[in-house]
Amino acid sequence: MPANYVAVRFTVTPKEPGAEILLAYLSELPFESFEDDEAGLNAYMPESFWDEAQLKQLEIFQRDDFQIAYQFETIPTVNWNEDWEKNFDPISIDDLLHIRAPFHPKSNATFEIVIMPKMSFGTGHHETTHMVSQLLLAEDLTGQTVLDMGSGTAILAILAELRGAAKIDAIDIDRWCYENALENIALNQCKNISVWEGDAALLGDNQYDTIIANINRNILLQDIQTYATVLKSGGKLFLSGFYDDDLEAIKRCCEASHIFYVKHLTRNHWVGAAFQKL
Repeated sequence: MPANYVAVRFTVTPKEPGAEILLAYLSELPFESFEDDEAGLNAYMPESFWDEAQLKQLEIFQRDDFQIAYQFETIPTVNWNEDWEKNFDPISIDDLLHIRAPFHPKSNATFEIVIMPKMSFGTGHHETTHMVSQLLLAEDLTGQTVLDMGSGTAILAILAELRGAAKIDAIDIDRWCYENALENIALNQCKNISVWEGDAALLGDNQYDTIIANINRNILLQDIQTYATVLKSGGKLFLSGFYDDDLEAIKRCCEASHIFYVKHLTRNHWVGAAFQKL
């Protein structure tokens, strides 16, 4: 029987940049998906993980530069899926990539991805997924081995296959993301993607031409050294999930592992950055 979820609806005053900063803190808890709201932010996690005391301990609630209030309720999984069908709009990225749900009509875009988002993060609507998609659209991945860390819906892994990658490993620590990724890979008839449930400990002695990691600042800083050990010389690393204020710390961490900054994009204070290993 599907598990229930807890929906937490945050009211943030002022909303900008308060809601964005709140999202960064909430990413450290087992929330599986986030949704922008006129008053702030909605966040969702499995009921089995819900711990209000843990939420209240977040440092952000002690800040005085904005005010945060919240309410929460338990919702059955099916309500989430029905909500997506009502509110998930297709998007276009750089007039090259069209991302839609199965209930939307096909497009004539160069690349098209069909996503059944459910509870997983990564529909292309969020700034981080959007920017990494832009960076990948500019790459020729023909014949490459690619790693997608924190793969969520597997949208970036699917895009990597569309860009020519020969072998893609998609890894996410969340069981729901793992199952949703398998569904989306089947929807897009992908042949080159393997999905794994876990974290960077799964990487072992694998070697990759390109690594994508769209997670959050703390996990990136923790795992960049591990990425460096499995990234081939000359390989590219695409990172997102952090804010422009965090870019210098990410650069320093990469440089310590001989991975150097190439360029970055910004979108509503979020960053998508490209690095290369010497």
